[in-house]
Amino acid sequence: MNRRTYNKLIRDNICEIIKKDGAIPKISKLNDEQFKTALTEKLVEEAKELVEAKTEEEILNELADVMQLIELIAFNNNLSVSDIEKQKEKKKQKRGAFEKKLFLEYVDEP
Repeated sequence: MNRRTYNKLIRDNICEIIKKDGAIPKISKLNDEQFKTALTEKLVEEAKELVEAKTEEEILNELADVMQLIELIAFNNNLSVSDIEKQKEKKKQKRGAFEKKLFLEYVDEP
């Protein structure tokens, strides 16, 4: 039998899916602090997959994953999506949005 190591947060039904394929998963349950860390690590993983996504369907799937993780991270830090929206608007008012598609190449400093 070949062992593949993952060491990552998985969705709730993945264990059963793995077992249906005849494999034997080793699963552990995270405590709250471990879960918070795993959520942010998973967000980075999904963001990387979003960068690599090419088709509209792939992009949609990765955006859904990223959104779900953002919502979970907020919830696990006693924040709401509304809190995020308010902060997003504050930042937009202070620093602008990304609508102008500006890309900073460099700054010559005195």
